[in-house]
Amino acid sequence: MSETIGIIMNGASGRMGYRQHLLRSILAIRDAGGVLLSDGSRVQVKPILVGRSEAKLAELATRHDIADYTTDLDAALADDRWQIYADFLVTKARVPALKKAIAAGKAIYTEKPTAESFADALELARLAEAAGVKNGVVHDKLYLPGLRKLKRLIDSGFFGTILSVRGEFGYWVFEGDWQPAQRPSWNYRSEDGGGIIIDMFPHWNYVLENLFGAVKTVYAHATTEIAERVNENGDRYTATADDAAYAVFELEGGVTAQLNSSWTTRVNRDELVEFQIDGTHGSAVVGLFGCKIQPRNATPKPVWNPDVPDAHDYDDDWIEVPSNDEFENGFKVQWEEFLRHVLEDAPNEFDFLSGARGVLLAEEGLKSSAEGRRIALPAVSL
Repeated sequence: MSETIGIIMNGASGRMGYRQHLLRSILAIRDAGGVLLSDGSRVQVKPILVGRSEAKLAELATRHDIADYTTDLDAALADDRWQIYADFLVTKARVPALKKAIAAGKAIYTEKPTAESFADALELARLAEAAGVKNGVVHDKLYLPGLRKLKRLIDSGFFGTILSVRGEFGYWVFEGDWQPAQRPSWNYRSEDGGGIIIDMFPHWNYVLENLFGAVKTVYAHATTEIAERVNENGDRYTATADDAAYAVFELEGGVTAQLNSSWTTRVNRDELVEFQIDGTHGSAVVGLFGCKIQPRNATPKPVWNPDVPDAHDYDDDWIEVPSNDEFENGFKVQWEEFLRHVLEDAPNEFDFLSGARGVLLAEEGLKSSAEGRRIALPAVSL
């Protein structure tokens, strides 16, 4: 086996591409001596940075001691030194680049959503299957400490029968006038691939189907609550994409999930995303890192009486689940799993088909909102 594996990192100068994939994943793996394989050996990673701005790429390469960078994606794809293509582009630019990588025979690891439409996402899965190229899609939230603690609770039978899941995600993204926005302006223009449904529903799909059950139906209401914003150049523009979405999902097995996603909400919870899971034997409240539980034999007995102030401290009734394990950066952990999949054929369940199911949920969520009705999701297969 080769001592190094070359990785084309397209879009590595962007926010997610740089922080999570380059800095906290690939460079962290490089600094650790490479990815650890099942036989105890290591294979070092060697990135090449790809993007539109040669100056930006050169600055990143110098800062992080990276030898290779280029603005010519086609040349990188034609070079046998690079076995993996990794995509962190804006969604609108992703499908053409992924098709080029499939045609070049590269293994592919990509951010989600994999495409703007389900038809395109499914076509990518079929093309990759026909070409025999290994492929993976980022499912980062499943690797976060809070959700990993939740998975242990589910596997232990803590909940008994799970009844429902409620989730709150979001924060206030400034309009860009008196304070700069924390997200790029394209997120608020549907013509540029923006919108909170296309951004978040692919996440919700893999979280729900891997922890609680496949999504069978969706009923969603999407809205643009801030109609005008200010872009990076200080220019006002009309927001054409949804910045908030409120949805109810029916899951396989009868679980009901209700998830709110918003870039127009001020946070009054412990973390920017929290899920409450209620079951017959216990409940849990889970964030990115925290996880607290309330078993049925420690559940208080509230009595509704609006005429008398309730002095009971309900927050105090929850027990924090200890962090009795070491949880590394979730992006890095999934990168290591994908590298082992490529190098030694280790399992990889989060492929283009899983990505396509996420795009389908977003597409049907938008359709549900437009038509004002609940929509059943078909089974997805190649």
